[in-house]
Amino acid sequence: MTKGGYTYIMANNRPTLYVGVTNNLVRRVYEHKNNLVPGFTARYLCHKLVYYKVCDTIEQAIIAEKQIKYLNREEKLRLIRKTNPTMRDLYNTILDKPE
Repeated sequence: MTKGGYTYIMANNRPTLYVGVTNNLVRRVYEHKNNLVPGFTARYLCHKLVYYKVCDTIEQAIIAEKQIKYLNREEKLRLIRKTNPTMRDLYNTILDKPE
């Protein structure tokens, strides 16, 4: 069975943006929010999930991540604001969804 994947964007209040990919969105966002993995999101306190895309396969999620990473800052912000105009934290909206 092929596992799905997620492309996501984390932000802080400036907003500094981080684009990532995972096969378990709830777990990964929890790790970012609690600085469990050292790196960019811990250093810049990117604790808000502001965008995510569900993909059928992890390979598709990786392709989507690369496409988003190549966007400039304004294009990324436009992408986020299409579905999340106030850039609120979406973490609570994914907690009840099955992985």
